[in-house]
Amino acid sequence: MRMMQLALPALATMVLVGFATSTPATARDYPWCAQGGEYDYPGECAYSTYEQCQASVSGRLLYCDRNPRFAYGQQPVPQPRPHRRARPVAPY
Repeated sequence: MRMMQLALPALATMVLVGFATSTPATARDYPWCAQGGEYDYPGECAYSTYEQCQASVSGRLLYCDRNPRFAYGQQPVPQPRPHRRARPVAPY
């Protein structure tokens, strides 16, 4: 009984710490969107390939189209990599 009294608050503390330190999921846009029906523009952009999108919209009165963020180049520009510094050549 004494172990249960100690274990329960410890477990509750671990659960609370887990919730406090978790980060929210980040949305990621994929190149293909399911559009039409119940989806507003640009739609459900969760497909890496056109075939994945087609399989998802089959029988749902939806259609697939390019994600406008990809089609019109509105995705963030990747940062250039820093230049590598060359080692000085030791004289012979």
